[in-house]
Amino acid sequence: MTRLTGPVAKGSTFVATLEFLREAGGPALHDRVLRGLGPADRKAIRGLTPTSEAPFALLLRLWRAADAELASRDPGWIERAGAFSIASGGKRLYGGILQKESPLQFLTQSVSLFRLFYHPGDMEVVEEGPDRAVLRLVGFPPTDRLFCRRQTGGLQSALTIAGGSEPSVRHVRCELEGDAFCEWELRWR
Repeated sequence: MTRLTGPVAKGSTFVATLEFLREAGGPALHDRVLRGLGPADRKAIRGLTPTSEAPFALLLRLWRAADAELASRDPGWIERAGAFSIASGGKRLYGGILQKESPLQFLTQSVSLFRLFYHPGDMEVVEEGPDRAVLRLVGFPPTDRLFCRRQTGGLQSALTIAGGSEPSVRHVRCELEGDAFCEWELRWR
């Protein structure tokens, strides 16, 4: 077995993206996005299972191919894809981690949802209150705004599953815009 170096994504992130594409635009959209990738990438993605690991760079190529198909007519697709990922596969695979008495309990638990999908790195709570928190991405290179935007949608969905109502997630600092790190401000009722 080949050991992966560099940032890694779980196969479940690929599976959820492909499921989202089928849901958003049917088999035709799914197939167009895959045709936007090279043959080696298509083969690698088709061979993934939810528990597989693959280079994060491959996941970015999939998201960029999807963005080329969707961005002009559906600019918020990547946030919706992140929310879909958590609400579908994330909840199915990690319901015990997501379903809590409050969003704060979800965010401060010892098990990191982020680390179940990506490595290295983590999302750490750097500020918290009864109806808000600030999360900071540490040790993982965001590389592309699509990643940051997908995290925004995923976090919004996670807050709802964790018992929050009227969730709001804003990406308030971005390493890709010159900040020292990426941060998200989360609020809920």
